[in-house]
Amino acid sequence: QVQLVESGGGLVQAGGSLRLSCAASGAIFSITSMGWYRQAPGKQRELVAQITRGGFTNYADSGKGRFTISRDDAWKTMYLQMNSLQPEDTAVYYCKVDSRIQSTPQTFWGRGTQVTVSS
Repeated sequence: QVQLVESGGGLVQAGGSLRLSCAASGAIFSITSMGWYRQAPGKQRELVAQITRGGFTNYADSGKGRFTISRDDAWKTMYLQMNSLQPEDTAVYYCKVDSRIQSTPQTFWGRGTQVTVSS
């Protein structure tokens, strides 16, 4: 099991920045990739950015050039630096971990952190 706790959300004006954090605990050794997803009211949850254990990063088009995903060397904390925020970035942001425990792939989610961007 991997436990995830997000933090860093809040209310920010358009053009502002926020840095989200995701603290991981438990079977950290089993993590193969970590990612940020978001869900706006009335919309499906969507990928924001992803980082693999091999260092590969992947961004949704909506965040390219504005968002940066990173993590510490111990894989205990993942970050999402968000710059030039816009009202359409308003959503609940979730941390997701893919892991492989005893050859069994598993997925874990955090409870989310609210990001609200005012115009």
